[in-house]
Amino acid sequence: MSDFFHDGWSIFIAVTTILSLIACLLLLIVASKRKIMANDNTTGHVWDQDLKELNNPLPRWWMGLFVITVVFSAIYLVFYPGLGSYQGRWGWSQASQYEKEMAKAQAQLEPLYEQFKGKTAEQLVADARAMGIGERLFLNWCAQCHGSDAQGGRGFPNLTDGDWLWGGTHEDIKTTIAQGRTGVMPPMGQAIGGGENVRNVAHYVMSLSGSPHDPIAAQLGRSKFGACAACHGQDGKGNPTMGAPNLTDRIWLHGWGEQAIMHIINNGKTNVMPPHAGKLTESQIHVLAAYVWGLSHPDAGQAR
Repeated sequence: MSDFFHDGWSIFIAVTTILSLIACLLLLIVASKRKIMANDNTTGHVWDQDLKELNNPLPRWWMGLFVITVVFSAIYLVFYPGLGSYQGRWGWSQASQYEKEMAKAQAQLEPLYEQFKGKTAEQLVADARAMGIGERLFLNWCAQCHGSDAQGGRGFPNLTDGDWLWGGTHEDIKTTIAQGRTGVMPPMGQAIGGGENVRNVAHYVMSLSGSPHDPIAAQLGRSKFGACAACHGQDGKGNPTMGAPNLTDRIWLHGWGEQAIMHIINNGKTNVMPPHAGKLTESQIHVLAAYVWGLSHPDAGQAR
């Protein structure tokens, strides 16, 4: 796809734009000249026996407005981007304008966040003002995936329970927000022998959490689960350093049941939490992480 975009397109756009402005001016010049087509100032066409089309030129004020728009367009293209890759004399861009406005807003807000620096998650959760700011940050940056109630959905973790793929401390959450996370479950169907073995392992996984399962199939799948233990552990309790889920609880991020688990085993799954370090300041992440931590620690906010 990158081969489609090259300097030739930039030149093409610039030349087309300039020629279009010149063509507009030429059209205005031609239209401003009245050409006598008949002795009675008509085009010579008659409709419905007596309806004649007059050959009057456009009013001068109207022509003037058209000329002004063309001249304005030419001046605009000198100072602002519009001619292919040419950035204009002033070097303006939407990205630079956004960055300047964001930097200005962050500079104005930094004194507000300064008072929260150095405070622990418990202290921040007990601070109504900090939690009000944290809630607004969450609604702006996190609710699109985790929901406004933070209870997530299929494929998006629930932040109000105590189940944390990458660790649930204040520092762990700050790292997750700042750097993002990529969780990868590789396809394991062939690794465990495929076919009926996949079903057996699925039932063994369900047995780990005490969920309804086929005990015979689960027993047969136990030995095959060894291929999964490298990430989930022999006891199936997961590994926060790898983002491997705990299989012994009844929290299922991608669906529960024989078919859902078999699908994950056969096809794998990749989940991505995007990094926010370039979008939020360190102080904002500090407060937001405390708010998220507080969602799963309701007792910590009783002092508010």
